[in-house]
Amino acid sequence: MELGLKGKVALVTGTGSQIGMGKNIALNLAQEGCDIISADMDIEGAEKTAKEVMALGRKCMTYKLDVSNQEDVKKMVKEALAKYGRIDILVNTAGGTAQAGPIIQASEEKWERDIRVNFFGTMYCAKAVLPGMIEQKYGKIVNFSTGIALGGMPGSSSYAGAKAAVYSFTKCLALEVGPSNINVNALMPSMVMTNFGSHGTMDPKAAAQMAERLPLRRMTTTQDIANLVTFLVSDASSGITGKIVEI
Repeated sequence: MELGLKGKVALVTGTGSQIGMGKNIALNLAQEGCDIISADMDIEGAEKTAKEVMALGRKCMTYKLDVSNQEDVKKMVKEALAKYGRIDILVNTAGGTAQAGPIIQASEEKWERDIRVNFFGTMYCAKAVLPGMIEQKYGKIVNFSTGIALGGMPGSSSYAGAKAAVYSFTKCLALEVGPSNINVNALMPSMVMTNFGSHGTMDPKAAAQMAERLPLRRMTTTQDIANLVTFLVSDASSGITGKIVEI
């Protein structure tokens, strides 16, 4: 199956963690022939990812990015366009939680941080790349929601609420930009083995117990996520838009 990714330019946020989703997504896309923009607050991590991308024979620029800062996002996209001439793919992997905690104890500062990083960050990046995508009549955007956006989790109202907003945002944006041949979809991961789960690297025993309750008897891996993203930004998924894919 031809994926049609050779020569495409992909902006992937959240590439700093060396065991996270963003890095694997960037490497998957590079293996399929994409040049990459590796963006993260953790610039050292983003640069490590970039080195692995370039080892695959692809170009890669890095950017220290705070997705919650709209001016920072605009500057990054401007520099990326100056270097590559276009951005074909956006993968909004960057996210996280300030752990606001129970509603009655949560500070407004932490609530705002969760919403700005997870929702506004997604919106800022999409808004910045869309003019170019609309002009070239081509684009692929993949956002990230979360399973707890629908199912809920005690103490996670700010994070879950922000990710629920990403769910609706994805649906609306797909309708807005579909006529310009731009696909917009989102992933809704639940049980993924990353350093983000359980506030750090997940305990293997706890992971095994959780896996026993899942149909495949295993946690979703970051490679599973990367494979699905690669499909969603490829020509093979040209008829899919406005979908929220649970994984």
